[in-house]
Amino acid sequence: MIELKSSEEIKKMLASGKVVSKVLKTMQTAAVPGISTWELDKIAEEIIRSAGAVPSFLGYGGFPGSICASVNDEVVHGIPSKERILKEGDIIGIDVGAYLNGFHADSALTVPVGKVSGEAKRLLATTKKALYKALELIKPGIHLGDVSHAVETYATEGKLGIVRDYCGHGVGRKLHEDPCVLNYGKKGTGPILKAGMVIAVEPMLNLGGDEVEVLDNDWTVVTADGSLSAHFEHTVAVTETGHLILTE
Repeated sequence: MIELKSSEEIKKMLASGKVVSKVLKTMQTAAVPGISTWELDKIAEEIIRSAGAVPSFLGYGGFPGSICASVNDEVVHGIPSKERILKEGDIIGIDVGAYLNGFHADSALTVPVGKVSGEAKRLLATTKKALYKALELIKPGIHLGDVSHAVETYATEGKLGIVRDYCGHGVGRKLHEDPCVLNYGKKGTGPILKAGMVIAVEPMLNLGGDEVEVLDNDWTVVTADGSLSAHFEHTVAVTETGHLILTE
């Protein structure tokens, strides 16, 4: 059952989204060589709490951080650590959620640390573009499969692996709601989008193959072939005339 949000509820989610957006804007300048992922986590938590919000991820299913900090071949769910020090040439995916006034918002981006390789730049640019190609389509009356197909098409054209074991999701009073938003699919399939639906679209693309594994910590997902991975995400509301990105 996909829950529809009222215009007032979407306004509340937009407030949550602004907190998330502020965190990610700060992360873009804070993720420099020499900083630990634990320090990034503490910066993010301070921003969230100072806005009167609560970190959505902290304690979620036992997760120990306010952000997921996924470095290089880590796809998602990287655990912040004092021992994980960023270095020149790394890329780091930062995923964050904030809970405010009864609603969550969720967003992610992948940041270059200092100067990165040409292939890393291509991965980041293509993954981000795949997200926006998908978002362009969102409006009432289209199938969710059209959104998924857009990600798959752009990723395939860019010769990138598509993470198929994880997906985007609905967002609202719960951090994860229906539906599952795949990063691959067929046009004309899946639920029909309606005004009031709120979904998180989040391409996870790899320089190598599609396959991933979970580390022994039972959280961190890595590429099976050790290739670099990137992750971009926005929470988006379907409106009467199109869509509204709540975490822009």
